[in-house]
Amino acid sequence: MVKKINKKTKKKESPAKVARRVLAIEANAVKDLMDRIDGSFTKAVEAIYDTPGKVVVSGMGKSGIIGQKIASTLASTGTPAFFLHPAEGIHGDIGMIMKGDVMLAISNSGETEELIKMLPVVKRLGIKLIAMTGRKKSTLSGYADVTLDVGVTEEACPLGLAPTASTTATLAMGDALAVALLELRGFNSNDFALLHPAGSLGRRLLKVSDVMHRGAEIPRVGEGTKMKDAILVMTEGRMGLTGVFKAARLVGVITDGDLRRALEKGGNIMDKYAKDIMTPDPKRISAGALAEAALRQMEDRSITSLFAEDEGGAVIGVIHMHDLIKAGVI
Repeated sequence: MVKKINKKTKKKESPAKVARRVLAIEANAVKDLMDRIDGSFTKAVEAIYDTPGKVVVSGMGKSGIIGQKIASTLASTGTPAFFLHPAEGIHGDIGMIMKGDVMLAISNSGETEELIKMLPVVKRLGIKLIAMTGRKKSTLSGYADVTLDVGVTEEACPLGLAPTASTTATLAMGDALAVALLELRGFNSNDFALLHPAGSLGRRLLKVSDVMHRGAEIPRVGEGTKMKDAILVMTEGRMGLTGVFKAARLVGVITDGDLRRALEKGGNIMDKYAKDIMTPDPKRISAGALAEAALRQMEDRSITSLFAEDEGGAVIGVIHMHDLIKAGVI
């Protein structure tokens, strides 16, 4: 008869406790980076800022995935960058690197074989090399012009094997580089909108001038225009309104609501003139304002249209709620 042996197992932590421990380790890893922001970080920023070319970001495995995100963040915030896979690089894609570029090489160990094999070629091209590594005394650091220390005291993985805190720290350092460069370049929301024409970010940064009707598309009549003609202009414009102008100056607006109110008062409105029916001093917005601001103003005032003016106060367009819907702002 074989005697059964009861193996004592370590009591498992609750998922919530594990999560808190992981987050604490990773938060400390990022916090520790603050003491390492020194002259090396400044040199790295200056090397990227001064380069006439692009930033070539490279790394293998998890470091490569983090590198792709860093390259994307740089590119979307005003610093031209792309990701080069080291394994593809040593099989011909290193030809994508040009003189005048700068390389940001990522390796926690500083000994990643595929990455190290590219470095002699990088140096022969005279390209500045920024290393982002967890080991300052490594082969990668030996090749580098600047080394950014992203080492961590422990990984969140209890086995100490899966990159966790180290990749979080590397990503945070990449964000620090990108934002420092953004500030240095004076990159603003207009620049951001130019690089993000699609998606929710791009839609949020659309300007009134990007979606407004302009020129001959602006429904307009004079103060002395007969209402039968003004209604025809409103019908053709398909916006439910027309601007009323005195010479080149906007003095009023006639909307579908104005027509209803005039009819309720009685009388034949066809015998009246635009100035008799219009609402004076219509609401306006700067053509340079965000389309989102136009939406807020329409909602606050319970209206569906706004006239857009230039810096001198001249009306150069009109924006309708339907334009905002079509552009995806709503």
